[in-house]
Order: sequence, then structure tokens, then C-alpha cells
Amino acid sequence: MGDKVTLGHLIYTVFETQWLTQAGSAPDLRLPQNRFFLVRLSAGNSGGGDLMVPTLSVQDDKGNTYEELQNGDGIPQWIGYLRSVHPAEAAAGNLVFDCPAGHYKLKITDEDGERTAFIDIPLNFTSETPDVPVPGSDSKKKAGEGDGHTLLPGRN
Repeated sequence: MGDKVTLGHLIYTVFETQWLTQAGSAPDLRLPQNRFFLVRLSAGNSGGGDLMVPTLSVQDDKGNTYEELQNGDGIPQWIGYLRSVHPAEAAAGNLVFDCPAGHYKLKITDEDGERTAFIDIPLNFTSETPDVPVPGSDSKKKAGEGDGHTLLPGRN
């Protein structure tokens, strides 16, 4: 992730991923069959004419393939399903897949679908981990405040 991968006249860069257990909000809340897997990427056009960025898929370690979803309702910064890119421009945003949490490779293709490559995507749940306060603690308190202790540099 983070490196540019060129296939034909398309230049792909994957920036980050995110796992969601739902998308949108009531009354338009969407629930996936597994989990929504968002892959934020850029697909640039280095050719002389307009290009369509092909639909993409992810593949797990067992060889199971999950196609990109056509519906981006409730998905933040959805890149869209049909993506036409002018010369020297790029389409950027989140692809969305419905798949079980796991390690995946993003399968990318050139504009003609003749050449393929895989971008390894490490399993990462950091974007879905909320800050949870510890029961009985005041998260606004600084260390040493109100607990009867005085913190002195180099002495605690």
C-alpha cells in the first residue's frame, strides 16, 4: 500500500482501508452480509484519451474473490461504480466490498482488462476501534490531578 502501480495507462495507488459493520444512518441504514471493506485509492490516467477505470475485486488467502459493490449509499467518499477519467486526471475515493474480515489482495487491471496485478492489503482494524473510557476514570483528568499525589520530574 502507498506505492504507485502502473498497468497500461492506469496508475493505481492504495492509501488506506477501513472496516465497517454498517453504513449510513437511520432510516437509510445499510447492513452488510459480512462487513463493508472500504479501500481508499486513486486511479490516474496517463494516456491521451478518456479511460474507464475497471471494476475491481479483492481476493483472500484461500482464493475466494469478492467483487466491488455497485451501491455506495452511505459509504463515505464513495468513488462510484462507473469511473471515466480524463487524461492527466484521477478518480479517487473509497471502493466498497462486502466480505468477511481478513487479509486481502486488491486485484487491479489495465483499462483493457488484459493485464492484472495484486496489491497486498494488510489486515487492520484501527479505523473501527473507538476510544472507550475506562469505568471509574475521568478521561479529562491529567495524571496526578485530584488523586493526592504530586508529580515531580524525575522523582516518581
